[in-house]
Amino acid sequence: MPAPYIAPSILAADYTALGEDIKKIDNADWIHVDIMDGHFVPNLSFGPDVTAAVDGITDKHLDVHIMIEEPEKWIDTYIKAGADTIIFHVEATDDHVALAKDIRSKGVRSGFAIKPGTAIEPYLDDLEHFDEVIVMSVEPGFGGQKFMPEMLEKVRTLRKAIDERGLDVTIEIDGGINESTIAEAAEAGVDAFVAGSAVFGKDDPAAAVEKLRELAQQ
Repeated sequence: MPAPYIAPSILAADYTALGEDIKKIDNADWIHVDIMDGHFVPNLSFGPDVTAAVDGITDKHLDVHIMIEEPEKWIDTYIKAGADTIIFHVEATDDHVALAKDIRSKGVRSGFAIKPGTAIEPYLDDLEHFDEVIVMSVEPGFGGQKFMPEMLEKVRTLRKAIDERGLDVTIEIDGGINESTIAEAAEAGVDAFVAGSAVFGKDDPAAAVEKLRELAQQ
């Protein structure tokens, strides 16, 4: 399935009706699950039980973004919970390549994420060990934040490196993506778009997904 991939974040869904909200976005490409531990980021969100529950009600690709300390301790837990891709933060581990190899060895796509203050250049030589990179366009931890357009420079750097080396690596952007920002991100080279309130905050989430996809393809 070619890009763009629209990945609604259930962080913005109605937690009292999570199953119903997920069914409203049956036209989405992926489901983005944000895992926060209250330590690596200043917020708590879901854990493996909610991840497994989501996996039980959808056959969509689960894009699981673990914003947690010592991610290596949690890989098996989230694979068991149904993750199809696990994205960890390079800032949270001492050996991102070893962790990526471990994830891939278990039949799951591996990804890394970088905070706004983290440079992408030190990680370009390691891209072949990854299937996905998330560029955070807000500070991780809370939904509904304002998009940081200066982060698109990292996207352009990634796009150039991936294309020049013929790598199969998905570039995903997370934070502040909506109808006003998605086209700019797509033009910079983004393949996959995490959208929270821009989908679940609308009266018709499925129509919102379609609109975002349309804007990303222009």
